[in-house]
Amino acid sequence: MKKLIYFLSVLYCFVCFGQNLKVKSSKIDSIAIDADCFIGFDSFNSCFYIKNNVLFKKIGDSNLQYQNLSLGKITKVDILNPLKIIVFYEEFNMVLVLDNQLNEIQKIDFSKLETPVVASAIGISGQNKLWVFNTLNQQIGLYDLNSNSYQNLGMPINENIRFYQTDFNYFQWIDKQNKWNICSIYGKLFFNGKVEAASIMQLLIENKILFSVDNLLFIRDQNTNKLYEIEIVEKSFKNFYYKDQILSIFTNKGITNYKITIP
Repeated sequence: MKKLIYFLSVLYCFVCFGQNLKVKSSKIDSIAIDADCFIGFDSFNSCFYIKNNVLFKKIGDSNLQYQNLSLGKITKVDILNPLKIIVFYEEFNMVLVLDNQLNEIQKIDFSKLETPVVASAIGISGQNKLWVFNTLNQQIGLYDLNSNSYQNLGMPINENIRFYQTDFNYFQWIDKQNKWNICSIYGKLFFNGKVEAASIMQLLIENKILFSVDNLLFIRDQNTNKLYEIEIVEKSFKNFYYKDQILSIFTNKGITNYKITIP
């Protein structure tokens, strides 16, 4: 019975994806990097990636790097603010803030706060704050980098977070039920519908989601419920990153940048 349900699910996805609209792309260039994880490009077009647990910032032909072997594996790097790079080490419940030269400018040990916090999700927010998901109370919160204080937001989250993404104003996440949820900096919670069970995804503006299924790239418009397939050359890839109409595809050979127009 389980095999039959799985077969029907795969067949349904195949039929649905076979009827989607197309988004054309045009290749811009390729960048050769040797990386384990591609993070993305900041607003100054610097390329960030991780190799052997070392964070690299590629600027033209030069590279900056940062590592802290005492804190274990890098869990998350947030490059939204190019002047304050956020590096999260979940194993040690710690965040390091780096400047644009990858020098340490601040260290936050959540284990030493007056309010108990065990962080499992981190991101830069507005007004010099950090988004934090505290697994102790299953709540989203804000940590103030100036006052070193912590504030809980909203209600506890019942479903586990499968994927999350942050910006200055919102903490967005996909839960285990593939529901798209949003929390504002004021603690207001929104439900933004269900999405596909994708292996890789990126949440875009105007209620759109970019995701990958079986090495195919799609855009889902939550407002119109339309599905678009992005035409790219790569038949397999590790990750992707979209910013300012540039889609970057990360493979074993490096990064290929495409120009696309989000419908």
